[in-house]
Amino acid sequence: MTARTGGQIVVDSLVAHGVTTTFGVPGESYLAVLDALHDTDIDVITCRQEGGAAYMAEAWAKLTGRVGVCLVTRGPGATNASIGIHAAMQASTPMVMLVGQVATHEQGREAFQEIDYRDMFGGVAKWATEMRSADEASVVMAQAFHAAAAGRPGPVVVALPEDVLGAVSETALVKPLPVDPQTPGADEVDAVLTALARAERPVLLVGGGGWTDEARADLRAVAEAHEVPVVVTFRRHDLMDNTSASYAGEAGVAMPPPVRATLEDADCVIAIGPRFGEMTTAAWSIWPVGDPGITLVHVHPDPSQHGKIHTPTVAITARPAAMVAELRSRTAAPPVHGAWRDARRAAYVASLDAPPQPGPLDMGEVMAWLRANLPPTAVLTNGAGNFSVWPNKFFVYGPEARLLAPQAGSMGYGLPAAVAAKVADPARTVVCFAGDGDVQMNLQELGTGLQHDAQPIVLVVDNGMYGTIRMHQERHFPERIVGTDIVNPDFVALARAYGMHAERVDATADFPDAFGRAEASPTGALLHLPVDAQQLTPTQSITQARGEA
Repeated sequence: MTARTGGQIVVDSLVAHGVTTTFGVPGESYLAVLDALHDTDIDVITCRQEGGAAYMAEAWAKLTGRVGVCLVTRGPGATNASIGIHAAMQASTPMVMLVGQVATHEQGREAFQEIDYRDMFGGVAKWATEMRSADEASVVMAQAFHAAAAGRPGPVVVALPEDVLGAVSETALVKPLPVDPQTPGADEVDAVLTALARAERPVLLVGGGGWTDEARADLRAVAEAHEVPVVVTFRRHDLMDNTSASYAGEAGVAMPPPVRATLEDADCVIAIGPRFGEMTTAAWSIWPVGDPGITLVHVHPDPSQHGKIHTPTVAITARPAAMVAELRSRTAAPPVHGAWRDARRAAYVASLDAPPQPGPLDMGEVMAWLRANLPPTAVLTNGAGNFSVWPNKFFVYGPEARLLAPQAGSMGYGLPAAVAAKVADPARTVVCFAGDGDVQMNLQELGTGLQHDAQPIVLVVDNGMYGTIRMHQERHFPERIVGTDIVNPDFVALARAYGMHAERVDATADFPDAFGRAEASPTGALLHLPVDAQQLTPTQSITQARGEA
């Protein structure tokens, strides 16, 4: 056992847990950690704002299936990063955020930038704790990584007092703690298969965290073997191959009528991983809260979720990946749900065609072109706003494509997520969809992409307003517009200042060639796409909203 500082123990623990990449903004409160990182091969991605750093760590974890790591300083750093903690909790994403903290002997005096992080993050993170000595640093780090990955994955916050990081300890390094795979029992797998066999109109509803590439393949195999339609939860499109005959759409915000009909008409729902959140259930209106009135099998790694919203017929505490693996290992009964499955699939496919949009640039046609021309391994990202309907409702995610989008519905997520995706896999085509308001939440992270050679393709869909809020204003308070108009900068000039290829695309016919130039650019690209402000959604204009109000 060698004497090491608390900061060195923290970093040795990162190495022991297989951490290869961290995201953050440097701060004097954790200088000892930064110094220890100097002697490792860990890539330290220097971000421009802690909110962007936290988003990057969360998106990186979603894409890689590993625990994301974010490093931020005390006070303002932690408060900035809190948005990423909320995003990780709502998405069940494994993440560890290390926060610099004032020295232990200074606490309780409202010292400079002092916050009690256990109190601040106690209701937002899965677990929030603080190291109290260098002797316990390794134990706390092992517990943090275990808590982030075990059961329902989620974010863990660890506060690092400055004096603890500088203190010396000779304690041994604690090895990573094993994570229980939470494999269902044979009788529980039988219960799922029995429910499927007895149902006339079954649906697999899938969501939550802890999915792997193997689990995605298992899910598709199970669904196709039983000829069952699959509906994914809010912005989890890539859990199921959208080209499969069993894929039937996404139950999310602005749920398409065919998807809602699939859920409403089902007599049996096998829910693997979801929480029955507001978006997935159309504000809890699809089934009654409490008894849903159907056969409901709920598979979730956290038993506290069982019966929280809907009382299940069968409750199974298991990880989604483990359940679909066990289901795939069983010999499937002769499929009898083909007609039902095919009808729900056809209804979903019909919803992919957007009506003609006003103005010279038609995003419906743009999406049709992207569906046909993007590489099968493309990663799409988005933040929040009405623009997100395009990657969320009008793109088809094949078996290798991925979507990184915030289940928390937070603006500004798409650009940091796209940078993180390029960090994780530089050779992959990454396309960020952003609104003009959304992109300006974290536009400065173009600098992170520049510094680390992780520059995606950014599509700025610009209607000159905060479109979602304007939509609600027009529906509830027509023609009484306050606070939703935006005066925008020159996005092309800004992107060029960050070393990217950039151009404005004013007409639909010009998009394919412009995107080709964007793909060919070695420095990433930004395409500014002005769209008609009259069109609030693909199916409703401002005039129509006012007439229907």
